[in-house]
Amino acid sequence: MLEKIIILDFGSQYTQLIARRVRELNVYCEIHPFNHLPEITPDVKGIILSGSPYSVRQDDAPQIDLSNYHEKFPVLAVCYGAQYIAQHMGGEVQASTIREYGRANLNYVQTENKLLSKIALDSQVWMSHGDTITVIPDNFEIIASTDTVQCAAYQVKGTSTYAIQFHPEVTHSTDGKQLLENFLVDICGCAQDWTADLFVETTIANLQEQLGDDKVVLGLSGGVDSSVAAVLLHKAIGKNLHCIFVDNGLLRKDEYEAVLEQYKHMGLNITGIDAKERFLSQLAGVTDPELKRKAIGRVFIEVFDDAAHEVQDVKWLAQGTIYPDVIESVSVKGPSATIKSHHNVGGLPDFMKLKVVEPLNTLFKDEVRRVGKTLGIADVILGRHPFPGPGLAIRILGDVTQEKVDILQEADAIYINNLKEAGLYDQVWQAGAIFLPVHSVGVMGDERTYENVICLRAVESVDGMTADWCHLPYPVLAKISNEIINKVKGINRVVYDISSKPPATIEWE
Repeated sequence: MLEKIIILDFGSQYTQLIARRVRELNVYCEIHPFNHLPEITPDVKGIILSGSPYSVRQDDAPQIDLSNYHEKFPVLAVCYGAQYIAQHMGGEVQASTIREYGRANLNYVQTENKLLSKIALDSQVWMSHGDTITVIPDNFEIIASTDTVQCAAYQVKGTSTYAIQFHPEVTHSTDGKQLLENFLVDICGCAQDWTADLFVETTIANLQEQLGDDKVVLGLSGGVDSSVAAVLLHKAIGKNLHCIFVDNGLLRKDEYEAVLEQYKHMGLNITGIDAKERFLSQLAGVTDPELKRKAIGRVFIEVFDDAAHEVQDVKWLAQGTIYPDVIESVSVKGPSATIKSHHNVGGLPDFMKLKVVEPLNTLFKDEVRRVGKTLGIADVILGRHPFPGPGLAIRILGDVTQEKVDILQEADAIYINNLKEAGLYDQVWQAGAIFLPVHSVGVMGDERTYENVICLRAVESVDGMTADWCHLPYPVLAKISNEIINKVKGINRVVYDISSKPPATIEWE
């Protein structure tokens, strides 16, 4: 039985980061909104309560029944969770006179406490709170303090319930990983056996049991997620997996042919479908980004459904859904506040009478790559930058035409090839060119030009939830700009996007 940690999400921006840190310590965990409490099964080893943008003093603050967890499981409460337990067990939480955000240092550490073992005095921690626990109940014991926060950490005496005011999951908390390991191993007794090898072994066995001799269709995109899902399924059911790769006319230059060739070398049963004209005809005159996405999604389902009907007796649709897709589609505030909808978790049209199988829906992106490496998938596929499902349609601002697609493909190819030649491609999480809906005046030779503008975008990230713009070397940017302007007819200006996420998004549409 796979042991796991349950993380109850109260809406903190750091909740996914807590899960990632737990996974990095080879312990499986799941995130559940506080208002969608999971069934507590025997494989649960402990509970982590996340932070929250709410104050426990607000009337509409998130509420849970602590009796479901306290004294039944080891509990680690972080920030809001720490304040919530203190308040609901008889303590007091008040607005801080000094709001503590950013770095702080522990000036008192009860090092003999299991949670704080190997945590040094003066250890740096990351604070992010406007409230402070001012009075603790009699059965609480303070186990860490900072200069400005006396109750930086506490334990409920005689129990395995611990709470911390700071965030151990962020890298600014220098001993945060040690604290989490103390909780997971010394307090919860986790075996730390959650590895890529174990995932591959158990997933293949589970897929064989779930699918039996049924046939499965999978839409490949050329990206990491669908590729890893395909190889896992191929190892589980072999020839009963039928892969479909659709060319929507919005891929990168020559990507359709290159990806098909790569997949054939992997031994996958794959069919390529040229549907460029079908997609572009449906995008004619469409400028609204959401309408573009809907048009592309509708046509893809139609094309995919036609291809799936060529496979007799198919019963399953496989998807490369990953864990952030699932998490983001279930909001702690209810459906109206969901961050964004995902095509992989939105269900199938009624006319597609297929059951869905999602072998990667418990993994983060970096875990998918580790699983892919365990499966022996080539680095050229595992290291490929993320690419939006609607393709270049949402990198062409305004209406989409074949001429604009051709121009953007050429500019994008020059950009990506130069990143590879400069040894920068693997240092960038995602890069792409954007066709802007503006013209600018230029001079080429002795002639005045009035042509299109291309914007270059490159970001650093781990999972796309947050991202910073890449500080690419000026000589490389200059070379890319000159090459695009000289070789791509219709472009006379190149600009570089220096916006981070948040507040900007990675894609422009």
